[in-house]
Amino acid sequence: MELDVLLNSLDRAAANLAKLKRVWERAEPFIPDRPAAGSHPEYDDLRRAWDDLLPGLPKIDGWTITDQLPDIDELGQSFLAYADIGELPIAVHAAAEQPGKDVAEYQYRLNRARRRAARGRLEQLIAIVDGALLALLNGVPPSSLARVEGPEVEQVTAAVGEIERLMGDTAERRGRWSDLHRHLRFGQGQDWRDIAEMDWPSVLADIEASTLADTDPLPVPDMDLGQAAAGQLTGSATIALPWKSLNDDGFERLLYDLLRNVTEYQNVQWLMQTRAPDRGRDLSLERILRDSTGGVRTERVIVQAKHWLSRSVGPTAVADTVAQVRLWEPPVVRGLIIATSGRFSADAVAWAERHNEAGTAPYIDLWPDSKLETLLAQKPHLAAAHGLR
Repeated sequence: MELDVLLNSLDRAAANLAKLKRVWERAEPFIPDRPAAGSHPEYDDLRRAWDDLLPGLPKIDGWTITDQLPDIDELGQSFLAYADIGELPIAVHAAAEQPGKDVAEYQYRLNRARRRAARGRLEQLIAIVDGALLALLNGVPPSSLARVEGPEVEQVTAAVGEIERLMGDTAERRGRWSDLHRHLRFGQGQDWRDIAEMDWPSVLADIEASTLADTDPLPVPDMDLGQAAAGQLTGSATIALPWKSLNDDGFERLLYDLLRNVTEYQNVQWLMQTRAPDRGRDLSLERILRDSTGGVRTERVIVQAKHWLSRSVGPTAVADTVAQVRLWEPPVVRGLIIATSGRFSADAVAWAERHNEAGTAPYIDLWPDSKLETLLAQKPHLAAAHGLR
């Protein structure tokens, strides 16, 4: 099915659900919570409207709302019956609350379906915007008042519009969306600098949050894990990971999630490095340092991801990364982590050691694939969440 066709269906279902919600909001005050008799003409019309709207809610994973609004005369009489026998009318209250529960259940399923539909395309659009911004700002002075033109402008504008369409109203927008659209409208060099350095990193967090909720499950085999664990097991456990299954963006996302799960790190953020030769996105974090006297301080650390599988990271790449760190000051950067899914050459390790021995900021930590695999072995849920297990 075409993505646009599916989105149109999701939008229509959402519109029908909104109408159903309004019917329930008007109908709910008529629902009795004690013994009563009789109905009401307005409520009877709302029951008919509810029935008219139900065909507009297609099944989601095999389920949709099928029950009518309860008959309030029957509910009121049921309260009387329970009062006569001296029992609590728990079932009557449950029947009265069921329409609201059904609406909430359908809304949850609809939001989940939209996330599934949008996820792959959103990842493509993020990569398009990242690449276009890098190309677009090449050689543009930071405070330029000249309007920037070119195919990259159209790419970013179209991608942002499609992202808004894909996210719909199911995702919370906390980032600089209004600033982003304003800067796109003016389109001067300084506007595009603001987009790359502030607006886009800010809204990116909202986009990424909209693609996967914490409640979305990973696929698992149909088995009883307890019985399997109690059985005769063969083989051995390995910490090696299939790094080839990740693209550059996926490796950066994995690193972002890993850093957020380290106790000593806080305020982990994406950065957009518009002048990085490998077009990578850096990360920024604060490392918490404690001593035995109870003193606590934080230092700023920049992290760069290098998803290099075919070659080792050499001394030139390490030196270039150290030079790029200066682009993120102030505040001063005290630490630099270079993380790669491959290896560092012996010369790169020696260069970093000499740099650190000289006491020159930033202090360099080199994280090869073996280091990452050890860290992820301690947090296997992250490896599984990113398709490495």
